[in-house]
Amino acid sequence: NDFQAGLIKEIKNMFPGCYVLKNDPNYIQGIPDLLVLYKDKWASLECKKSAKARHQPNQDYYIKKLGKMSFASFIFPENVEEVLDGLQQAFRS
Repeated sequence: NDFQAGLIKEIKNMFPGCYVLKNDPNYIQGIPDLLVLYKDKWASLECKKSAKARHQPNQDYYIKKLGKMSFASFIFPENVEEVLDGLQQAFRS
């Protein structure tokens, strides 16, 4: 996925020294695609091709649950700036 590869590069540039891990979609169904580790913070992101892309079963559940624990969001080309701004705020606090 070109969007995901570009996003990973952008996140690594924004947060030097961070780790961006790709989760195995076959391990826990619905768990977000990416785990971002930065200093003592973490975030989880589910990449979609577009805002209208279909959500798989359990994805909404995990985004909501992980969002309460730290930062989690669906991310797609139409909301990249908004989500990355939220990620910067989450990693600053």
